[in-house]
Amino acid sequence: MNLHTSEMKPKPDRDDAREALALLRAWAGSASPEEVADLDPAIARLLTSGEVSNYPLLRRDYPEDFVVDARYRASLPDLQNGPASLIRGTRQQLQHVGISNFRLPIRFHTRDNGDLTLETSVTGTVSLEAGRKGINMSRIMRSFYKHAEKTFSLEVMEAALADYITDLDSVDARLQMRISYPAKVRSLRSGLEGFQYYDIAMELVETGGAKRKFMHLDYVYSSTCPCSLELSEHARAARGQLATPHSQRSVARISVEVLEGDCLWFEDLIDLARRAVPTETQVMVKREDEQAFAELNAANPVFVEDAARLFCEQLLADPRVGDFRVIASHQESLHSHDAVSVLTEGDTFAAQSLDPKLFQTLLHGR
Repeated sequence: MNLHTSEMKPKPDRDDAREALALLRAWAGSASPEEVADLDPAIARLLTSGEVSNYPLLRRDYPEDFVVDARYRASLPDLQNGPASLIRGTRQQLQHVGISNFRLPIRFHTRDNGDLTLETSVTGTVSLEAGRKGINMSRIMRSFYKHAEKTFSLEVMEAALADYITDLDSVDARLQMRISYPAKVRSLRSGLEGFQYYDIAMELVETGGAKRKFMHLDYVYSSTCPCSLELSEHARAARGQLATPHSQRSVARISVEVLEGDCLWFEDLIDLARRAVPTETQVMVKREDEQAFAELNAANPVFVEDAARLFCEQLLADPRVGDFRVIASHQESLHSHDAVSVLTEGDTFAAQSLDPKLFQTLLHGR
């Protein structure tokens, strides 16, 4: 049995479209704007009568000559400062709300009485009361920019923080400035010099009117495994077998509370870390430097537990340092996993839980 389907309707052509448009316009001529919008708001663009009340034809050229005056500015909607009825979710206080990683060049003073202008990543936050919808985040930037031309220090940060607490009518606030700090480092034996870059952050926190200052440093060093070193030496002595201990690039993130009194310079914290674990990675290296580095590592083998305690020893001895935390990560060359340790002193950095990706951030990517 053969079935014959009816011939398919041909694709509409331009004449069909013109007739349909004429029919649509004829219907719209007697329809209300609401009926037009109910059918399809986009129909308004096809009508010869112009706009409908809820779908106006809008200008599409940029008005370069438009000037905003005070009256117009006052008419602009401001949802972030709207009434509490606009709050979505639970009316709960936010401990931190603000902006992260806005960047600008900032001038910093160095220990040798010089100045450096460095690209700086700034994070600024304030607390938000349970009954307030939000904040105007651009005010944090505007408040900070008032101080951007100054040579920055923790004291200048206090002034910037005070300004945006006032501007945002908040009680608690935090300001953090993160930089890559260049310091010239001499090689071990050849006398060459090169720049080592240190990830450093300054942080100022105000809670209930009390201010606390913090400094953070990522210190990158080589860690030679003491166990591997002894096993390698055993192979040489017992069997005349050449063997090499395993070493790896390692990172310690040192966070300290800076106490009032004598200044704790960036360079001071770097020197402190270097005294604790002297096997800092090298910049400029000739053959004699490479040999010296091998000897330095052999003289300072270190497990990840040792590293944390060696940094702790130096921090405890510095009267400018209050509470602190040391996080060390030895990124193993023997294993496919890393060895890590965390040591805290005081209540400030103590925590029952850690960020699940904390140790993944201890990578020296420069």
